[in-house]
Amino acid sequence: METKWYAVYTKPRWEKKVSDGLCRSRIENYCPLNKVVRQWSDRKKTIEEPLFTSYVFVKINANDHTNVRRVDGVVNFVYWLGKPAVIRDEEINSIRDFLKEYSNVSIQKVSAKVDDQIKITSGPFAEMVGRVIAVKTKTVKVLLPTLGYILTAEVKKGEIRVMASEFKQSFIW
Repeated sequence: METKWYAVYTKPRWEKKVSDGLCRSRIENYCPLNKVVRQWSDRKKTIEEPLFTSYVFVKINANDHTNVRRVDGVVNFVYWLGKPAVIRDEEINSIRDFLKEYSNVSIQKVSAKVDDQIKITSGPFAEMVGRVIAVKTKTVKVLLPTLGYILTAEVKKGEIRVMASEFKQSFIW
C-alpha cells in the first residue's frame, strides 16, 4: 500500500515528544527543527526548536491512521475538505533542504483577503500589482489594472505577497 505524508496536530510544545513516540511505534515522521541562538544572562546557546508549532509530519498508508492517533500527544490529523490533508513529497523535501542550508529561520502565514493589495511573485504576471477580488481554496482572483483594461487572473496563493498597509493606502485604483 502506498505511503503518503500527512500533518498531525500535537498538544502545545509536544512536537519533539510526539516525534519520539512515533519513532518508538516505528512510524516514519518528520519534525522540522530550526536552529536558533538563545541569549541567557550568562551565555548564548544554539538550540533546536520546532519550525511549525503543534505540527509533526507522518508518512503512512491509510491503515496506519489509528496507530498515529494512539501516540501520546497527537491531537488529530490536519484535515482539508473533510479528509486528512496529504502533503506532497516535494514539499517535505523542500523543507528539509531549506533547513539544511539556513538556520534561525522564521515562518509567517500569509492569508489574502478580499480587497488586499497584492504583488504577484512568480509566473507570467510576476511583479504585477493588483487587488484581490475573491479568495478560493488554492487560488485568489486578482484584479490587475493594466493599459486601461481590467484584466482578471486566478493566481496560486503561493505566488502572491500581500502588500504593506502604508502602500495600500497610497495606491489609487
